[in-house]
Amino acid sequence: MRIIVLGSAAGGGFPQWNCGCEACALFWQGDPRVRARTQSSVAVSASGEKWLLLNCSPDVRLQILQTRALHPQGTKRGSPIEGVFLTNGDIDHVAGLLSLRESQPFVIFGTTAVLAEIGRNQIFAAVDESIVPRKRVELDRPVVMADGLTIEPFTVAGKVPLYRESDAPETKGEWQSTIGLKISKGETQFYYIPGCADIDPALRARLKNAPLVLFDGTLWQDDEMIRQGIGSKTGRRMGHVSMSGPEGSIAGLGDLGIQRKVFIHINNSNPVLIDGTPERRQAEAAGWEIAYDGMEIEL
Repeated sequence: MRIIVLGSAAGGGFPQWNCGCEACALFWQGDPRVRARTQSSVAVSASGEKWLLLNCSPDVRLQILQTRALHPQGTKRGSPIEGVFLTNGDIDHVAGLLSLRESQPFVIFGTTAVLAEIGRNQIFAAVDESIVPRKRVELDRPVVMADGLTIEPFTVAGKVPLYRESDAPETKGEWQSTIGLKISKGETQFYYIPGCADIDPALRARLKNAPLVLFDGTLWQDDEMIRQGIGSKTGRRMGHVSMSGPEGSIAGLGDLGIQRKVFIHINNSNPVLIDGTPERRQAEAAGWEIAYDGMEIEL
């Protein structure tokens, strides 16, 4: 099984177009300790010929250009992308569908809640359902892909997308609004969880002894955007558990025997984006890797 990280940043990418926070400022200054990252998405294949996208970033066209495996080959019109599996309805995970509207057949997979989000907005009618069908998936019920991958969606703590929020959205019980994915080929498997608001006992049990987990790395510290003066919300309020602290992902997933742990969906405010920071060294010392665009993993 081949895995390619197409985009490793959170919504807005890195650097964010209008941001002068510490990490973004270093990029604008040309500092080699930081590298640009597009918004989060992963491509996975069992055969190396047909590919499934896990979420569809607004940067998907650039990601395809930068990923030779996703280039059309030998036909006037065609693509090795056979489907897109959505883990939530966030803009950074669904907006790229509009860039794939060129009458190219593939399948959009999502829960009832997530497909309803794109169904409510008529702009997504440009992705013609007669050519690009939308397939509803059930939690904990595997979906078998044509090239031998099996995708099993499961619920994780999260919230509705920003554009659907109330003043105080629930971030632990929004059933189907945020899911994780178990991707398998035979006995080989990994987990993709780019958004998660809480590491509860059910998630810990599911991830125990996993060979590979790509996990929500949005923030280092819950209030870091407030501290840096670039936002007013905590990570919890945005539906993301932080890396650090006693309730963070480094502590919460640290004793589960996970063989390989990779942070993905990393916000521009997160100091782990800067090579050599104390936070980056702490994450790496705990066995975590920091995803980057173009990162490839074979299982």
